[in-house]
Amino acid sequence: MRALTTKIEQTSALDRVGDRLQRAVQATLRPQRVRDLLHGVWLGHPLHPAMVQVPVGAWISTAVLDLMPGQQRAATTLVTVGTASALPAAVAGWNDWAALSRDQRRVGLVHAASNSVGLVLYAGSIAARLTGRHRLGRTLAYLGLGAASAGAYLGGHLAYKQGAQVNQSVSEAHLIGEGWHPVADLAALPERKLVTREIDEVSVILYRHGDDVTVMLERCPHQSGPLSRGEVREIDGHPCVVCPWHGSAFQLNSGGKVVHGPAANDQQVLATRVVDGVLQTRLS
Repeated sequence: MRALTTKIEQTSALDRVGDRLQRAVQATLRPQRVRDLLHGVWLGHPLHPAMVQVPVGAWISTAVLDLMPGQQRAATTLVTVGTASALPAAVAGWNDWAALSRDQRRVGLVHAASNSVGLVLYAGSIAARLTGRHRLGRTLAYLGLGAASAGAYLGGHLAYKQGAQVNQSVSEAHLIGEGWHPVADLAALPERKLVTREIDEVSVILYRHGDDVTVMLERCPHQSGPLSRGEVREIDGHPCVVCPWHGSAFQLNSGGKVVHGPAANDQQVLATRVVDGVLQTRLS
């Protein structure tokens, strides 16, 4: 399986389909508020992995009920619930997929294809059960579970090996040593401009607003984009830094709250204090 997933990552032939699909998804899900909703910005957590719990749970429960006598009606209900709930989960997944890097999109494309096969098999299972062919319905459901399980394996590879839709910047915070670290003279910091500093070789950005200064990890949690090169823009009355790579936006005066995706996680902000005119910071 390791060799197979590595081969998928390196299969550039998938890009012909993947690039076209990416453009189609981005054109279809054009409004920013729709993309943010599907990314899980409002939740502070990627939405797709939370949504897939419903179809996966329903389908696994169906597999158990299909082994028990007298549970045909309950199994039919669960397989229908699982199949119906897989559709909005897939939409959220495509939205996340369109914002990934090319090697991640290759694996994501096969992940989606495997899940689509499973979805078709489960739809056939529902049709068979509703017409009284429960043995065929059970067979198709088990085949569907196999396809969905393969898709789930690839989804795990995307998240845990390739880092898709996980916070890629927070691990840097653990490299910062304990205690307070001096970073700048407060009087020397310009108002409402991004300033870059390093703490134990970890890059952070500073943003002064009055007597308050926000110290934030410099790498975007989505794909490690350089926030120091981003634009400061006011969004909903808050100054925000916008990642130059994919447009994720984070509030600079409210704890790094994410306001626009594709990032779904808040950006890490460090605690600050001023001692003898020197700004100091540490992990919260």
